[in-house]
Amino acid sequence: MAAEPQAIPVLVLKEGTARTKGKEALFNNILAGKVLAEIMRTSLGPKGMDKMLVDQFGDITITNDGATILDEIDIVHPGAKFIAKLAKSQDIEVGDGTTTTVVLAGELLAQAEDLLKEDIHPTIIIDGYQKALKKALEIIDEIAILVGLNNKNMVKEISKTAIASKMLAGVADHFVELAIKAIEAVKHEENGRLKIPLGDIKIEKREGGSLEDSELIDGIVLDKEVVHHRMPRKVEDAKIALIAYALELEKPEVADVNVMMDADTIDSLLRWEKEKLKEMAEKIVESGANVVFCQKGIDDIVQHYLAKNGVLAVRRVKKSDMEKLAKATGGKIIMNDAFLTPDSLGYAKVVEERKVGDENMIFVRGCKNPKAVSILIRGGTKLIVEEAERSLNDLLNTVRNIYLEPKVVAAGGVPELGIAMRLEKYADEVGGKESLAIRAFARAIQSIPATLIETAGLDVVETLEELRTYHAQGNVNYGIDVIAGKVRDMAEAKLFDPVRVKKNALKSATEAALMVLRIDDVIAAKEAFEAKKEEGKTGGTEESE
Repeated sequence: MAAEPQAIPVLVLKEGTARTKGKEALFNNILAGKVLAEIMRTSLGPKGMDKMLVDQFGDITITNDGATILDEIDIVHPGAKFIAKLAKSQDIEVGDGTTTTVVLAGELLAQAEDLLKEDIHPTIIIDGYQKALKKALEIIDEIAILVGLNNKNMVKEISKTAIASKMLAGVADHFVELAIKAIEAVKHEENGRLKIPLGDIKIEKREGGSLEDSELIDGIVLDKEVVHHRMPRKVEDAKIALIAYALELEKPEVADVNVMMDADTIDSLLRWEKEKLKEMAEKIVESGANVVFCQKGIDDIVQHYLAKNGVLAVRRVKKSDMEKLAKATGGKIIMNDAFLTPDSLGYAKVVEERKVGDENMIFVRGCKNPKAVSILIRGGTKLIVEEAERSLNDLLNTVRNIYLEPKVVAAGGVPELGIAMRLEKYADEVGGKESLAIRAFARAIQSIPATLIETAGLDVVETLEELRTYHAQGNVNYGIDVIAGKVRDMAEAKLFDPVRVKKNALKSATEAALMVLRIDDVIAAKEAFEAKKEEGKTGGTEESE
């Protein structure tokens, strides 16, 4: 008999590659999602707890902002990393609801895990979740309340909900006013669609004073100072030149040591250089500019001539700030002196250097029709101004969301509970195994009001049952007022959330859960550090031999 050929080993993956597959891979990823949701859960709502985040250098951040927590914590597990990335997309898109997204994604995975243990196939769960999401979005549109953007009081009341749990809660009226004015300034129509670029709202922060001292500048504030001591510190009726090129002569990088120059040659070279720099200053003065913002450096000689002519100059201004100055003042960014004409200049009523806290800042105020504005945040300590900045970003996003989609739903878990109860009925209509997934989706979404009840310090089962009774009786706007610690009509209490945030949170959380449920194989390459270490060991052995 002929000998059977021996099997030849085939190397498909690199040595040291870790692989988990099937249910083990799926349950590992689900566990990672649940753990991440558990970390974030206690930060949900107006009475959500803060997290103290300490980085590798010992710097401390205290916050309950979901996006900041995800940015600061060092997530290692690939499944958890993936959920965090999708949650951050929620923050990029609508600027709020990050915590809700992570908590909901974790709960959807937890509910899916129970179904998987009952031998329900992931594909059936995915189909059920997709049907449930589609129905949930329809329900939100049905229960949404239209907002009249001309009704500024209603916009203010809705906006306050965004910072009810934040540091700005005590000064909500002041900051809501700042946010609405800032949004009104930068909003514009483009191709028939409303655009609100939040990048055109510059936020500067400075320690000192109190949060109430924070102000909106109808122009731009820069963390810079005037370049020359003889220049004016305040210019009224400012004609502003926004110069992108250097107001200095280019120095040769390498000097030719073989070239010998006598004293007369050096003298004439210095005179030529001085004349060229003087010309630069004279062109600015001739254009009619009395304020100069330069993106690059300004030579001492140019500074001297500008100061002599009463021109205020600022150097090394960031490109992004130059663009904002152009939008605010109506000026053009000048790329070379050929374009330095009176038509290219911007205008502001006042440009002044002012001491704020311990340092000077430049204020460009009174722009005719500013398309970019600034908000200067003041606060007692670094931690306060940084947390205030995060809260203000949430507030600006909330106001923007209301303007982009002027619909709201009552806050306090109202839409989630309404969706959960209606999905239970919808599951009966669908029937089959998919109905189990739809019911699981309903239980998952009900975790949002349950968490709000928990953070309010109330009994979850009892309060949830009370809310379900109200909704069953037709009181569909009843929710949990976390601040007051009781069940009430949230619409009557004027506590609302933008529809845009709720819709996006539902989409992002469901998408995260579905992507995790689709993964049945995790192939992880050996970490680079470990691979290098082993290579080093191998190399050492060969050398010794």
